[in-house]
Amino acid sequence: MSVEKTYAEINAKIRSGKAVVVTAEELIALVEEKGLSKAAQEVDVVTTGTFAPMCSSGAFLSFGHTKPRMKMQKVWLNGVSAYTGIAAVDAYIGATEMHEDDPLNSNYPGEFRYGGGHVIHDLVARKPVKLKALGYGTDCYPRRNLETTITLDDINEAILFNPRNCYQNYNCAVNLTDRTIYTYMGMIKPHLGSANFSTSGQLSPLLKDPHFKTIGVGTKIFLGGGVGYVAWNGTQHFPSIMIDEGKELGGAGGTLAVTGDLKQMSPRWLVGTSYLGYGATLSVGIGIPIPILNEEIARYAAMKDEELFAPIVDYGEAYPSFTPGNLGYVSYADLKSGKIQVNGKEIATAPLSSMPRAREIASTLKGWIQKGEFLLTEPVKALPSPADGFIAHSIKEA
Repeated sequence: MSVEKTYAEINAKIRSGKAVVVTAEELIALVEEKGLSKAAQEVDVVTTGTFAPMCSSGAFLSFGHTKPRMKMQKVWLNGVSAYTGIAAVDAYIGATEMHEDDPLNSNYPGEFRYGGGHVIHDLVARKPVKLKALGYGTDCYPRRNLETTITLDDINEAILFNPRNCYQNYNCAVNLTDRTIYTYMGMIKPHLGSANFSTSGQLSPLLKDPHFKTIGVGTKIFLGGGVGYVAWNGTQHFPSIMIDEGKELGGAGGTLAVTGDLKQMSPRWLVGTSYLGYGATLSVGIGIPIPILNEEIARYAAMKDEELFAPIVDYGEAYPSFTPGNLGYVSYADLKSGKIQVNGKEIATAPLSSMPRAREIASTLKGWIQKGEFLLTEPVKALPSPADGFIAHSIKEA
């Protein structure tokens, strides 16, 4: 019997408390036990999760007006600059912006102790944050300076808006050079001394819907501990399916732009993060529900770590020089085992993403849906998929 369900039918079951909701890992076990067709008939929603550093993140903050009024030309939050070219008292704090006095990499490798991601974390934790603002004065906005302390609850509007989150898949980073390197993939030892990766594999949201059949503009998600939405495809969204010797190896470069009310989020799921020798960022928790509309969607949602692969890339020379190619592919099962083989050498692996946190997100979202607190939204616009043949462009030098 073919499986065909609709969002309306699934939401009706959620409202009545009759929806069958499982995590992506639970679906894998169910498919192994009962087969794909039977599992697709029984299951209504599959939940996914990821918790990892996501650099292209930030928050729009609308502070409210001062007395007398002020047009804020420059703004700092705990010494971290925020972009003010929006409106009089609006600013955007980016996750990777550094404290103005940070030595950066002048004492290599720099520690990058406090940046925009840490400011967002402190705001969500309801900690006091020092606001400093300068203005040039106008007839309608005469005030020229401000120094005060605020909390998240003092701000009129606080909107998390992350232009590029939830990478569909990412590289396994290694280092072929004879020196230790410090990258956004962490510290990587020389001579293939270590290998880092940053995807939750069989729980990773965009690996479980690689063709974007259910994830699109308007999709309701778990974001930072609260409810958020997919706003658009993310920047650097180059969806494709990796194929080697005719075998589909999983999704590659899809990303999401996501947004939600920062005031509803949690410091457990938005964490300021420092990378030795590289910079600061924000670790973000995201969970996406996948409605099992048909057997094809169930098949992808049930893919195991053994069936999902990451390309192995040299971050010592190839990545920084933009040299194409890789050193092969490795399954997430092997990556999570703690060791892999590259060029005949056994290498220890380390994740930048957290599997325990990913499981907690998928489980939490499952609970919300089972309680009828979280209904699914049908996308109002599909995201570009591998079939659209996106091409990544690089900057042309003059």
